[in-house]
Amino acid sequence: MALETIGVVGGGAWGTALAATTRLAGRRVLMWARAADVVDEINQRHTNAAYLPGVTLDSDLAATSDLSRMAEVDAVLLVTPAQSQRSTARALAPFLAPKTPVVICSKGLEQITGKLMTDVLAEEIPSCRVAVLSGPGFADDVVRGLPTALTLACADEALGKALVEAIGYRQFRLYWSGDTTGVALGGALKNVLAIAAGIVDGRKLGASAHAALVTRGFAELRRLGQALGAHPETLLGLSGLGDLLLSCGSPQSRNMRLGRLLGQGRGLSEAMSDLKSTAEGVYTAASAVRQAADHGVDMPISAAVHAIIEGELTVDAAIASLLSRPFRSEV
Repeated sequence: MALETIGVVGGGAWGTALAATTRLAGRRVLMWARAADVVDEINQRHTNAAYLPGVTLDSDLAATSDLSRMAEVDAVLLVTPAQSQRSTARALAPFLAPKTPVVICSKGLEQITGKLMTDVLAEEIPSCRVAVLSGPGFADDVVRGLPTALTLACADEALGKALVEAIGYRQFRLYWSGDTTGVALGGALKNVLAIAAGIVDGRKLGASAHAALVTRGFAELRRLGQALGAHPETLLGLSGLGDLLLSCGSPQSRNMRLGRLLGQGRGLSEAMSDLKSTAEGVYTAASAVRQAADHGVDMPISAAVHAIIEGELTVDAAIASLLSRPFRSEV
């Protein structure tokens, strides 16, 4: 399966990092960005300083603001924010040949519908072949060639393995999975739980509370994953537990940074303004709570994050509510 030219749709930090690492894997890369100044900077100066300062990109990495040029590529990495994936996919659809592989690289649930990104893509580009790339990786680490391991999920095993070979290389290790639901769900819910971990850190509740939060948060992820048909081993892997540990344990995580600001007493709008980037957990929290209600799954940490975001509970009231829950079996 010839996958020699890869299109990257999205000109932010993660899209730029994936474009750069795919060049290191030896593929031709055509990157789409909405902003003309970003496109010009990549093509002329080989940088994207607004998103990845101090990084020089391969001079053969080409950028465009013309989405129709994605007709030239063999596979697409879709790296726009989760909440704009539907509109981007709809705009992209007319230019793709039938059965073109499209790899979802954003992490979240659609806020309006509560749907996984896999479902959104299937609705907007039904003729494409859907894959998902997710796991514990920060854009700055990837673009600098630091060792990173992620999961690439595709129901078609042959295509999944071809995609792994096309965009993976020695420093960017990819593991194939057939469980697109589990990989997409793990990447989405870890954002909500990372906000909770940041709140614990910002409130200076201690390392013991942090460990408890991450562990019980993972229990929520597993319960909802089971209800949606995800494989348990997927959630225990890179795209589940691995991504959760990274996002809940490093201030490089935008969602954890947001939670830390909330824990320090900032209001949501002020915290998001200070962050100066998208924290997908803010939008995914409502969808996670909706999915939990629809499937009869208990997700108290996610519900508490949602209540804080919606202004229904203060941080202190949400913490008090969680600590007041009845004792129960761990299993």
